[in-house]
Amino acid sequence: MNILMIYPKYPDTYWGFKHALKFISKKAAVPPLGLITVSAMLPDNWQKKLIDLNVEELKNEDLKWADYAFISSMYVQKDSVANNLGRCKTHSVKVVDGGPLFTQDYKDYPEIDHFVLNEAEITLPLFLSDIEKDYPLKRIYRTDKYADLSASPVPDYHLLNLNAYASMNLQVSRGCPFSCDFCEITALLGRKVRIKSTEQVINELEALHRLNWRGTVAVVDDNFIGNKKIIKNDLLPSMIEWMTKHRHPFNFSAQTSINLADDASMLMQMREAGFTSTFIGIETPEEASLKSCHKAQNENRDLLENVKTIQKAGLQVSGGFIVGFDSDTESVFERQIDFIQKSGIVSAMVGLLNAPKNTKLYRLMEQENRLTVDATGSNTDFTMNFIPKMDNGKLLKGYRHIISSIYREKPYYSRVREFLLNYEPVRRGKSKMNLMRIKAFLKLIIVLGLLNKGRLEYWKFILWTVINKPKFFIDAQTFAVYGYHFRTVYGLRQVTEKH
Repeated sequence: MNILMIYPKYPDTYWGFKHALKFISKKAAVPPLGLITVSAMLPDNWQKKLIDLNVEELKNEDLKWADYAFISSMYVQKDSVANNLGRCKTHSVKVVDGGPLFTQDYKDYPEIDHFVLNEAEITLPLFLSDIEKDYPLKRIYRTDKYADLSASPVPDYHLLNLNAYASMNLQVSRGCPFSCDFCEITALLGRKVRIKSTEQVINELEALHRLNWRGTVAVVDDNFIGNKKIIKNDLLPSMIEWMTKHRHPFNFSAQTSINLADDASMLMQMREAGFTSTFIGIETPEEASLKSCHKAQNENRDLLENVKTIQKAGLQVSGGFIVGFDSDTESVFERQIDFIQKSGIVSAMVGLLNAPKNTKLYRLMEQENRLTVDATGSNTDFTMNFIPKMDNGKLLKGYRHIISSIYREKPYYSRVREFLLNYEPVRRGKSKMNLMRIKAFLKLIIVLGLLNKGRLEYWKFILWTVINKPKFFIDAQTFAVYGYHFRTVYGLRQVTEKH
């Protein structure tokens, strides 16, 4: 069999870092981990080719070569999916699709030949078995069970063009112990946290190391500390040992819940293992809104102090924030701005509340007849898929005010300074000024220091860094690039003109 794996293109989103990647000559932030994991489950004698449309173009020759096209997609990639399904049909290539988009919306795609839904460790062997036995293939392979991750192989990282990506990624666990009303993770992957063995994780690190990857590895778990006992007692000690033995070739990012701040020993372990950042769903400083959406892990705590605790331990905190809860009043906008600025959270993803399918919030909106359109899957496109309690015009105006107030140059650089004053990372070895960094720095000077209308604030920020935090000079340049990306994604120039 010749298997062509196609990963659809992302639109311009907050987490795509499209406008930041240009500075370092990278084409995508992270590779398609799901597809290269599926690839590793296919028979060894099958030929496999990966086309990540975020990195390269799909050619007609690729489609002529393929017996099957495997497509995996997130909801936000659906426009790219539609385009490439048409190309597959034009070339009479049979299509096998899976991933979150199709698991939830397979009925919307009658043109697709076969669906391998839910978790591939369970459903893909059923599909492969029918091929091997020459049985008639079913159109839908699905399950209501959750996979044992011991069956998950080391992904086929060798299929990737490593130079095209800013980061590699790996998965340690699936599932989340919490059940927030607006989150689809528990609907897709359950509340029981299933975790790979430490040996599996180390084998994945070894695979990346053998391929000469050096730099950032994103742990894509929805909550890395969902099973704290195993992470603390087994995985992190082994990662520390492996990283020390291999002279710290990687740094790690993660997603965690805010209760990470409660465990000083785990914070220190993560720091020693090479974790440098974590994304946390903070959502809102409004206690009533946290209660209404059952964000229990965030309730009755000093969220601001928790963020500072994690930063002091050496981890950058990126944060998710939401407006549009039924209990929100017009005071929420200034409260969000105040919290974000005081927290020093550089990457603050603020979005309007949406109700993804199969969530508690979606069912509630459906019962109340408030659904309007399907959610787009993007946090930053100024859309909602239900009728909010607050006047929609006031909500949108307030949301735009938040974005303008945290990402305009002056407040943005002020927030970065707040972060750098509170940040003490682990530094191992000296940062090497290689050719890529020199080119990125020169681009940065031209774009932000000369051409951008916020250049005065940029130079004030750089001067402050040189005087007060010179050891963070490279970090400061990185954050300056982030700010440029965020302003572009949010269309801040247009927003600023309206205000």
